[in-house]
Amino acid sequence: MITMPDKAKQFLLVILKLLVVSMALGYIYYQLQNKKIDWNAVSSSISFKAILILILFSITNWVLEIFKWQNLVSYFKEITFFESSKQSLGSLTASIFTPNRIGEYGAKILFYSKEQAKKILFLNFISNSSQMATTCFFGILGIILLSIKKTETMLWVHFKIKTVYFIFFILFILIVFLIIKYKKVSIYGFSIEKLIRKIKQFPSNIMMTNFQLSTMRYLVFSHQFYYLLVIFNCEIPYSTALSLIFTLYFIASLLPSIHFMDVAIKGGVAVYLFSKFDINEWKIVMITSIMWFFNLVIPVVIGSYFVLRFKPQQR
Repeated sequence: MITMPDKAKQFLLVILKLLVVSMALGYIYYQLQNKKIDWNAVSSSISFKAILILILFSITNWVLEIFKWQNLVSYFKEITFFESSKQSLGSLTASIFTPNRIGEYGAKILFYSKEQAKKILFLNFISNSSQMATTCFFGILGIILLSIKKTETMLWVHFKIKTVYFIFFILFILIVFLIIKYKKVSIYGFSIEKLIRKIKQFPSNIMMTNFQLSTMRYLVFSHQFYYLLVIFNCEIPYSTALSLIFTLYFIASLLPSIHFMDVAIKGGVAVYLFSKFDINEWKIVMITSIMWFFNLVIPVVIGSYFVLRFKPQQR
């Protein structure tokens, strides 16, 4: 077997880190140029106080995500908040170009030894699954709340509800069938049968804390979206706005995408949903763009620093 000198490995690692950071920052620059955000409209609508509140929302959002990862890793190892921050934000930067953040699985493994790789895969699966389950719960709740409104504006929802229920029924039957028939099939190195067994054996206190943090995080960025609706003077009742926001995140989460296309998908779904309530399209586009900037761009920039400072574990 041909071995690579240590200096060559270090050089390749530096090149790889620079490539990841350059692509991430290049993508952000491209998106900012391509979206042609009307910064004059933003500055006239958002005060300095509002910006601070939006930053506070985003900090809370990511602090909860960092705590969530720290809590999950405590399953086998205690890590500090700072270490959890490096792993969470660094993996976000590294996974920005991968479909449905799949690259995050591989990125987080790099912070641990080879023997711990399967544990990290499993914990990341738990983390993402809990956030997805939270999104589905609130999404279905949002759809139900929209469907029971008795206004003419909501008539369009009823057909959609029946369609969603039918799709869920089919998906449920399909998932049960696949689990029974293909329980030996591997997912991230685990058979479905083994994965279910490991989830059942997972400490209940860590799992409960994980779901609590996922729920808190979901409510934080949902209300950040609502706060922007208020800032841009979108006249819509609180309950209706939250129902639409819940539905928006639910629909967007079901659509497969590359992470950096997330803003386009959420923007398109948001425009479609809120246009039913006569909310100006440009306002929704601005809101989704600002959400993208505060919750993805800023964390990716911070994560870029951690990527550049990254030192791989001895494997």
